Amino acid sequence: MPHYMRFQTSFTVLFAFAWATLAISPLANSQTVAPPSKLSVHWEELTAADFREGVHRAQGVCLLPFGILEKHGPHLPLGTDLLNVRYAALHAAEKEYAVVLPEYYFGQIAEARHEPGTMAYSRDLQLALLQETTDEMARNGCKKVIIVNGHGGNESLLPYFAQTQLDKPHDYVIYIFDQRSPESGGPPKKTTNDMHAGESETSKMMISRPDTVHIDRAATESGADQHRQNLPDGVYTGIWWYARFPYHYSGEGAVATKELGKFEMDWWIDTVVKVIRAVKADEVSLELQNEFYEKSKHPLDTQP
Repeated sequence: MPHYMRFQTSFTVLFAFAWATLAISPLANSQTVAPPSKLSVHWEELTAADFREGVHRAQGVCLLPFGILEKHGPHLPLGTDLLNVRYAALHAAEKEYAVVLPEYYFGQIAEARHEPGTMAYSRDLQLALLQETTDEMARNGCKKVIIVNGHGGNESLLPYFAQTQLDKPHDYVIYIFDQRSPESGGPPKKTTNDMHAGESETSKMMISRPDTVHIDRAATESGADQHRQNLPDGVYTGIWWYARFPYHYSGEGAVATKELGKFEMDWWIDTVVKVIRAVKADEVSLELQNEFYEKSKHPLDTQP
């Protein structure tokens, strides 16, 4: 066979092989869904077809990591709560598949309005926006919405929001998960005052976003309790936090360690995994909600 014919034959075989490969490639069909193991847990990264598959694979469980934008001492970024909670939620969803909503920071932070960078929304907007967000999640198939809280200022807002779901019927359930650090175990802590931008939070940021931690600045402001208000136990005022921590810093970030951060972040991730699995297995909550809604229409018929 002449040399040029051998070349032509080889080229024809190669071209046919390439065409056959392309024909079966995912790129050849824009509607092809990624293999389950390759589905992103990020809501915003999924194509429309992959989103449908993701919600199905997640059994309708979607996570809403809830952070905030506020000052975190002199050494941590404004989005510390947001960055930490998303790190925990995303890594948990990768272990037990769930779809994770993009950044959400529209919570309660009125007590930090005097600090630069704070985004504080009105109470009506906070509740309305959260309601419409979860309604939209449910409309898209997320019938079990887990709000993973990463901000202490939401500790009253979120249970209240969950309670208001009893106002009218919903075809989905809201679950609130609000544990960010273990109560015991791990490397011994050096501090007891550790509520905001202190030892624990700074340690976790050393894991989630170490590039944003300025540990050399941690001791340039005081995170000590200023004790500027003296009221009996059980008496609450909205100004309590500012009275005690006017610099919006509670603790000593300078003593943070990666070892503590890894322990606490691993615990957080593993705990969220357990929550996702428990919520997937929960077949009672929606049934009870529907039963309650029906009975609430005719309270006089409810048996005492």
